[in-house]
Amino acid sequence: MRQVNLVTMNQSENKNFIDSSCKTGKNFNAGYNCVLEKNVVIGDDCSIGHNVVIHEGTNIGNSVLIYDNTVIGKQPLRSKVTIFKSNKIYKPAFIGNECLIGSHVVIYVGSEISDNVYIADSAQVREDVSIGEYTIIGRSCTIENLTTIGKYCKLETNSYITAISVLEDNCFIAPGVVTTNDKYMDRDKIWIENLKGITVRKGGRIGAGAVILPGIEIGEDAVVAAGSLVTKNVPPKEVYMGVPARKNKDTPAEQLLENQRMRK
Repeated sequence: MRQVNLVTMNQSENKNFIDSSCKTGKNFNAGYNCVLEKNVVIGDDCSIGHNVVIHEGTNIGNSVLIYDNTVIGKQPLRSKVTIFKSNKIYKPAFIGNECLIGSHVVIYVGSEISDNVYIADSAQVREDVSIGEYTIIGRSCTIENLTTIGKYCKLETNSYITAISVLEDNCFIAPGVVTTNDKYMDRDKIWIENLKGITVRKGGRIGAGAVILPGIEIGEDAVVAAGSLVTKNVPPKEVYMGVPARKNKDTPAEQLLENQRMRK
Protein backbone atom coordinates (compact mmCIF):
# COMPACT_ATOMS: atom_id res chain seq x y z
CA MET A 1 0.00 0.00 0.00
CA ARG A 2 1.05 3.57 -0.54
CA GLN A 3 -0.21 6.91 0.70
CA VAL A 4 -1.82 9.16 -1.88
CA ASN A 5 -1.19 12.86 -2.18
CA LEU A 6 -4.05 15.33 -1.94
CA VAL A 7 -5.95 16.35 -5.06
CA THR A 8 -3.75 14.89 -7.77
CA MET A 9 -3.99 11.37 -9.12
CA ASN A 10 -3.15 10.69 -12.76
CA GLN A 11 -3.24 14.15 -14.30
CA SER A 12 -2.69 17.60 -12.87
CA GLU A 13 -6.06 18.85 -14.13
CA ASN A 14 -7.91 15.97 -12.44
CA LYS A 15 -9.80 17.73 -9.64
CA ASN A 16 -10.04 14.89 -7.14
CA PHE A 17 -9.92 15.21 -3.38
CA ILE A 18 -7.87 12.34 -1.96
CA ASP A 19 -7.13 12.70 1.74
CA SER A 20 -3.47 12.23 2.60
CA SER A 21 -4.34 9.38 5.02
CA CYS A 22 -5.80 7.22 2.22
CA LYS A 23 -3.89 4.16 1.07
CA THR A 24 -4.15 2.48 -2.31
CA GLY A 25 -2.46 -0.52 -3.87
CA LYS A 26 -0.71 -0.76 -7.20
CA ASN A 27 -2.47 0.11 -10.47
CA PHE A 28 -5.14 2.24 -8.80
CA ASN A 29 -7.00 4.46 -11.24
CA ALA A 30 -9.56 7.20 -10.53
CA GLY A 31 -11.76 9.27 -12.84
CA TYR A 32 -12.51 12.97 -12.48
CA ASN A 33 -14.02 14.72 -9.44
CA CYS A 34 -13.65 11.81 -7.03
CA VAL A 35 -13.61 12.17 -3.24
CA LEU A 36 -11.79 9.77 -0.91
CA GLU A 37 -12.19 10.74 2.73
CA LYS A 38 -9.91 9.96 5.66
CA ASN A 39 -8.44 6.49 6.13
CA VAL A 40 -9.94 4.93 3.02
CA VAL A 41 -8.05 1.78 2.01
CA ILE A 42 -8.16 0.48 -1.57
CA GLY A 43 -6.38 -2.68 -2.74
CA ASP A 44 -4.44 -3.52 -5.89
CA ASP A 45 -5.77 -3.19 -9.45
CA CYS A 46 -8.85 -1.13 -8.55
CA SER A 47 -10.57 1.47 -10.69
CA ILE A 48 -13.22 4.06 -9.83
CA GLY A 49 -15.18 6.14 -12.31
CA HIS A 50 -16.01 9.84 -12.37
CA ASN A 51 -17.70 11.58 -9.41
CA VAL A 52 -17.30 8.64 -7.04
CA VAL A 53 -17.46 9.41 -3.29
CA ILE A 54 -15.89 6.99 -0.81
CA HIS A 55 -16.51 7.95 2.80
CA GLU A 56 -14.21 7.75 5.78
CA GLY A 57 -12.69 4.42 6.73
CA THR A 58 -14.11 2.40 3.85
CA ASN A 59 -12.04 -0.69 3.04
CA ILE A 60 -12.04 -1.97 -0.54
CA GLY A 61 -10.30 -5.17 -1.64
CA ASN A 62 -8.35 -6.03 -4.77
CA SER A 63 -9.56 -5.86 -8.39
CA VAL A 64 -12.72 -3.90 -7.63
CA LEU A 65 -14.43 -1.75 -10.28
CA ILE A 66 -16.73 1.09 -9.20
CA TYR A 67 -18.54 3.06 -11.89
CA ASP A 68 -19.56 6.73 -12.16
CA ASN A 69 -21.52 8.66 -9.51
CA THR A 70 -21.50 5.90 -6.89
CA VAL A 71 -21.31 6.54 -3.13
CA ILE A 72 -19.71 4.08 -0.70
CA GLY A 73 -19.95 4.37 3.09
CA LYS A 74 -22.83 6.87 3.31
CA GLN A 75 -24.09 7.63 6.81
CA PRO A 76 -27.86 7.06 7.35
CA LEU A 77 -30.22 9.98 7.83
CA ARG A 78 -32.94 9.64 10.48
CA SER A 79 -36.42 11.12 10.46
CA LYS A 80 -37.60 12.54 13.80
CA VAL A 81 -40.30 9.84 13.91
CA THR A 82 -38.25 6.80 12.88
CA ILE A 83 -38.03 3.80 15.23
CA PHE A 84 -34.40 3.27 14.24
CA LYS A 85 -33.08 6.16 16.31
CA SER A 86 -29.72 5.44 17.88
CA ASN A 87 -26.32 6.91 18.55
CA LYS A 88 -24.68 3.84 17.09
CA ILE A 89 -21.25 4.27 15.60
CA TYR A 90 -21.16 2.06 12.52
CA LYS A 91 -18.22 0.12 11.23
CA PRO A 92 -16.84 1.46 7.95
CA ALA A 93 -18.21 -0.10 4.78
CA PHE A 94 -16.30 -3.11 3.50
CA ILE A 95 -16.09 -4.26 -0.14
CA GLY A 96 -14.42 -7.61 -0.87
CA ASN A 97 -12.18 -8.64 -3.74
CA GLU A 98 -13.23 -8.65 -7.41
CA CYS A 99 -16.55 -6.90 -6.85
CA LEU A 100 -18.24 -4.98 -9.64
CA ILE A 101 -20.34 -1.99 -8.61
CA GLY A 102 -22.37 -0.05 -11.17
CA SER A 103 -23.24 3.62 -11.60
CA HIS A 104 -25.41 5.58 -9.13
CA VAL A 105 -25.15 2.86 -6.49
CA VAL A 106 -25.34 3.86 -2.81
CA ILE A 107 -23.80 1.53 -0.24
CA TYR A 108 -24.19 2.67 3.35
CA VAL A 109 -21.77 2.56 6.25
CA GLY A 110 -21.75 -0.73 8.16
CA SER A 111 -22.34 -2.79 5.00
CA GLU A 112 -20.20 -5.86 4.33
CA ILE A 113 -19.97 -6.97 0.70
CA SER A 114 -18.17 -10.28 0.18
CA ASP A 115 -15.89 -11.24 -2.72
CA ASN A 116 -17.17 -11.42 -6.31
CA VAL A 117 -20.47 -9.63 -5.68
CA TYR A 118 -22.07 -7.72 -8.56
CA ILE A 119 -24.23 -4.70 -7.72
CA ALA A 120 -25.94 -3.18 -10.74
CA ASP A 121 -26.75 0.46 -11.53
CA SER A 122 -28.90 2.47 -9.11
CA ALA A 123 -29.09 -0.24 -6.42
CA GLN A 124 -29.23 0.76 -2.76
CA VAL A 125 -27.65 -1.22 0.09
CA ARG A 126 -28.51 0.15 3.53
CA GLU A 127 -26.54 0.06 6.79
CA ASP A 128 -25.93 -3.21 8.66
CA VAL A 129 -26.43 -5.31 5.53
CA SER A 130 -24.22 -8.25 4.65
CA ILE A 131 -24.08 -9.85 1.18
CA GLY A 132 -22.44 -13.22 0.52
CA GLU A 133 -20.03 -14.26 -2.21
CA TYR A 134 -21.05 -14.34 -5.88
CA THR A 135 -24.45 -12.77 -5.21
CA ILE A 136 -26.00 -10.54 -7.88
CA ILE A 137 -27.96 -7.44 -6.87
CA GLY A 138 -29.93 -6.25 -9.89
CA ARG A 139 -30.58 -2.79 -11.25
CA SER A 140 -32.51 -0.48 -8.89
CA CYS A 141 -32.85 -3.11 -6.16
CA THR A 142 -33.16 -1.88 -2.58
CA ILE A 143 -31.90 -3.86 0.39
CA GLU A 144 -32.97 -2.24 3.64
CA ASN A 145 -31.06 -2.20 6.93
CA LEU A 146 -30.38 -5.14 9.25
CA THR A 147 -30.67 -7.65 6.41
CA THR A 148 -28.50 -10.65 5.57
CA ILE A 149 -28.16 -11.98 2.02
CA GLY A 150 -26.37 -15.31 1.48
CA LYS A 151 -24.00 -16.41 -1.26
CA TYR A 152 -24.93 -17.24 -4.87
CA CYS A 153 -28.23 -15.36 -4.59
CA LYS A 154 -29.79 -13.42 -7.45
CA LEU A 155 -32.03 -10.41 -6.84
CA GLU A 156 -33.40 -9.05 -10.10
CA THR A 157 -34.41 -5.55 -11.23
CA ASN A 158 -36.56 -3.44 -8.90
CA SER A 159 -36.91 -6.08 -6.19
CA TYR A 160 -37.36 -4.71 -2.67
CA ILE A 161 -36.00 -6.49 0.41
CA THR A 162 -37.41 -4.93 3.56
CA ALA A 163 -35.49 -4.32 6.78
CA ILE A 164 -34.76 -7.17 9.21
CA SER A 165 -34.87 -9.90 6.55
CA VAL A 166 -32.77 -13.00 5.87
CA LEU A 167 -32.12 -14.66 2.51
CA GLU A 168 -30.03 -17.79 2.77
CA ASP A 169 -27.75 -19.16 0.04
CA ASN A 170 -28.87 -19.77 -3.56
CA CYS A 171 -32.10 -17.75 -3.32
CA PHE A 172 -33.75 -16.21 -6.38
CA ILE A 173 -35.85 -13.04 -6.22
CA ALA A 174 -37.50 -12.07 -9.52
CA PRO A 175 -38.16 -8.52 -10.79
CA GLY A 176 -40.62 -6.38 -8.87
CA VAL A 177 -40.92 -8.58 -5.78
CA VAL A 178 -42.15 -6.63 -2.73
CA THR A 179 -41.46 -7.72 0.83
CA THR A 180 -42.88 -6.13 3.99
CA ASN A 181 -42.16 -6.02 7.72
CA ASP A 182 -44.96 -4.05 9.41
CA LYS A 183 -48.27 -5.83 10.15
CA TYR A 184 -49.93 -2.74 11.59
CA MET A 185 -48.89 -0.06 9.11
CA ASP A 186 -47.85 2.38 11.82
CA ARG A 187 -51.25 2.75 13.57
CA ASP A 188 -50.39 1.45 17.04
CA LYS A 189 -47.26 1.14 19.17
CA ILE A 190 -47.58 -2.65 18.98
CA TRP A 191 -46.17 -2.50 15.46
CA ILE A 192 -42.73 -1.68 16.87
CA GLU A 193 -42.67 -4.90 18.90
CA ASN A 194 -43.73 -7.00 15.91
CA LEU A 195 -41.54 -5.50 13.22
CA LYS A 196 -40.02 -8.37 11.25
CA GLY A 197 -39.02 -8.90 7.64
CA ILE A 198 -39.12 -12.11 5.64
CA THR A 199 -36.96 -15.23 5.75
CA VAL A 200 -36.15 -17.18 2.59
CA ARG A 201 -34.43 -20.47 3.30
CA LYS A 202 -31.74 -22.02 1.12
CA GLY A 203 -32.77 -22.30 -2.52
CA GLY A 204 -36.09 -20.49 -2.08
CA ARG A 205 -37.44 -18.76 -5.20
CA ILE A 206 -39.96 -15.94 -5.55
CA GLY A 207 -41.54 -15.07 -8.90
CA ALA A 208 -42.03 -11.66 -10.48
CA GLY A 209 -44.36 -9.21 -8.77
CA ALA A 210 -45.08 -11.39 -5.74
CA VAL A 211 -45.90 -9.70 -2.42
CA ILE A 212 -44.69 -11.29 0.82
CA LEU A 213 -46.34 -10.18 4.08
CA PRO A 214 -44.38 -9.45 7.29
CA GLY A 215 -42.64 -12.25 9.16
CA ILE A 216 -43.29 -14.87 6.46
CA GLU A 217 -40.86 -17.74 5.99
CA ILE A 218 -40.32 -19.30 2.57
CA GLY A 219 -38.99 -22.82 3.14
CA GLU A 220 -35.93 -24.46 1.62
CA ASP A 221 -36.37 -25.14 -2.10
CA ALA A 222 -39.89 -23.67 -1.98
CA VAL A 223 -41.30 -21.68 -4.90
CA VAL A 224 -43.68 -18.70 -4.88
CA ALA A 225 -45.30 -18.13 -8.27
CA ALA A 226 -45.37 -14.76 -10.03
CA GLY A 227 -48.06 -12.37 -8.85
CA SER A 228 -48.82 -14.28 -5.65
CA LEU A 229 -49.78 -12.73 -2.30
CA VAL A 230 -48.14 -14.77 0.45
CA THR A 231 -50.01 -14.52 3.76
CA LYS A 232 -48.66 -17.61 5.55
CA ASN A 233 -45.44 -19.58 5.70
CA VAL A 234 -44.55 -21.68 2.67
CA PRO A 235 -43.28 -25.17 3.62
CA PRO A 236 -40.05 -26.54 2.15
CA LYS A 237 -40.14 -28.03 -1.34
CA GLU A 238 -43.65 -26.81 -2.17
CA VAL A 239 -44.97 -24.49 -4.89
CA TYR A 240 -47.44 -21.82 -3.77
CA MET A 241 -49.45 -19.55 -6.06
CA GLY A 242 -52.48 -17.31 -6.08
CA VAL A 243 -54.11 -14.53 -4.04
CA PRO A 244 -53.82 -15.53 -1.30
CA ALA A 245 -51.15 -18.08 -2.17
CA ARG A 246 -51.96 -21.77 -1.63
CA LYS A 247 -50.15 -24.98 -2.38
CA ASN A 248 -50.27 -25.94 -6.04
CA LYS A 249 -47.83 -28.87 -6.06
CA ASP A 250 -44.49 -30.08 -4.75
CA THR A 251 -41.31 -28.55 -6.14
CA PRO A 252 -40.28 -30.87 -9.02
CA ALA A 253 -37.43 -33.15 -8.00
CA GLU A 254 -35.24 -32.00 -10.88
CA GLN A 255 -35.53 -28.42 -9.58
CA LEU A 256 -34.23 -29.16 -6.08
CA LEU A 257 -30.80 -27.79 -5.19
CA GLU A 258 -29.55 -31.28 -4.40
CA ASN A 259 -30.10 -32.21 -8.04
CA GLN A 260 -28.48 -29.13 -9.55
CA ARG A 261 -24.96 -28.87 -10.92
CA MET A 262 -24.12 -25.58 -9.31
CA ARG A 263 -22.04 -24.10 -6.55
CA LYS A 264 -23.66 -24.63 -3.15
